[in-house]
Amino acid sequence: MTNLILIIMKKLSIALFAFCLTAVYGQQKVSDYKYIIVPEKLQTFKNSFGLEGYLERALNAKNYIAVTGSRDLWPDVVKENACSALNADIINDKSLLRNKVILQFKDCNDKVLQESKGMSMIKEFEEGFPDALKDALKQVPVSAPVANLPMQISNKVSENNSSTSSSTALAQSSNAPTSSKYTNGKLTLQKIQIDNDQFILADANSSVPYATFKATAKKDVFRVKLQNGDSTIGYFENGNIIIEIPQANGEFSKEVFSGK
Repeated sequence: MTNLILIIMKKLSIALFAFCLTAVYGQQKVSDYKYIIVPEKLQTFKNSFGLEGYLERALNAKNYIAVTGSRDLWPDVVKENACSALNADIINDKSLLRNKVILQFKDCNDKVLQESKGMSMIKEFEEGFPDALKDALKQVPVSAPVANLPMQISNKVSENNSSTSSSTALAQSSNAPTSSKYTNGKLTLQKIQIDNDQFILADANSSVPYATFKATAKKDVFRVKLQNGDSTIGYFENGNIIIEIPQANGEFSKEVFSGK
């Protein structure tokens, strides 16, 4: 019964987190993005007739950066933050007499931001499908990227004993801060609870969390992933959130975020 309650609480917290992201970052559209990932292979085509290359060139012409090839070749910003790019797909929507496609753009949470249909009167596949894609691309706006993009929402619910124990420890922590906004004197960040054993400190002016905290087996101590990719530890102390910041000389500095 206790495990069931924890699972329900976790699902409710995910829904609340999604609501908070909408409130902080607002609704997104395709033109808000700079990077669009073009698949190496289109799943609904046996022969894609060069549509991937056609889409790549068309997106570049609309001031997007088309991300192609293996992940190792992607720009660092996309490799480090999947939510900085959209995922494009071309779906074969062919009918008996027409070559038709659906051009689809999804964000990192698998949400469809735009779906446009294209049709061609040309019957030959080699010319008809690219012509249909050209028609669909007419509805795609020119890129005008913004800083605030959504963050990825994890909806995986762990039911093993270790996750349950760490979740319970965080939920019952006596030193856990109660404020929703924190500052170190220079930055003001919002604390967003993702689930019972994970939260983030988010800057409204950045699409990447300032820090992501994951509970450990030790009460009030967390594994922390910083915005620049560094890993460190953080902890609660007297109602404050403390992060040990790695320095170039191998030492650590103590950064204190106090509730506002």
